[in-house]
Amino acid sequence: MSGNRNYDVLIKLLLIGDSGVGKSCCLLRFSEDSFTPSFITTIGIDFKIRTIELDGKRVKLQIWDTAGQERFRTITTAYYRGAMGILLVYDVTDERSFNNIRTWFANVEQHASEGVNKILIGNKCDWEEKRAVTTEQGQALADELGIPFLEVSAKGNINIDKAFYNLASDIKKRTIDTAKEYQNPSSVNVGANAPGAGRGGNCC
Repeated sequence: MSGNRNYDVLIKLLLIGDSGVGKSCCLLRFSEDSFTPSFITTIGIDFKIRTIELDGKRVKLQIWDTAGQERFRTITTAYYRGAMGILLVYDVTDERSFNNIRTWFANVEQHASEGVNKILIGNKCDWEEKRAVTTEQGQALADELGIPFLEVSAKGNINIDKAFYNLASDIKKRTIDTAKEYQNPSSVNVGANAPGAGRGGNCC
């Protein structure tokens, strides 16, 4: 490891889903442990950094937040490439955002790298009185797509860390633990090709 680098592995993650489901809020909670109640519309793409420790390795997560509006989907397409993990996010109070997950998943299958790790995230699980999508429906869709599932709340800080840690752990197992040739940390530095540079328990 070079002397001026404070991480062993760099992993690029991507948050996708409809506008308004809370992708930016999930990212803000994970990267800065903060929450804003005002609605944030991401214009284009932004990303944040957080370094975590997994099995004694310092893993630098470069997490890209994409706009969910239809007119931005052509912009986000280029960012699928190079992503090692993708969080497909819907709002448990918005059935339409849940139904659109299949479309987002199809986009991932078409544009992302083969074998990319994915996880289905149901955000706003603290808002039970307005819930429109049951936990069972979320799990059934995840089972259909063959990916893990977790309900979270950016506002209540429920399962946010768990979602990112679980995905990062799955990526580490796929790219490092099962491939002995990845002894050199730079060999999994997938963020090098990214555009630009910079910065418990299930919820029922």
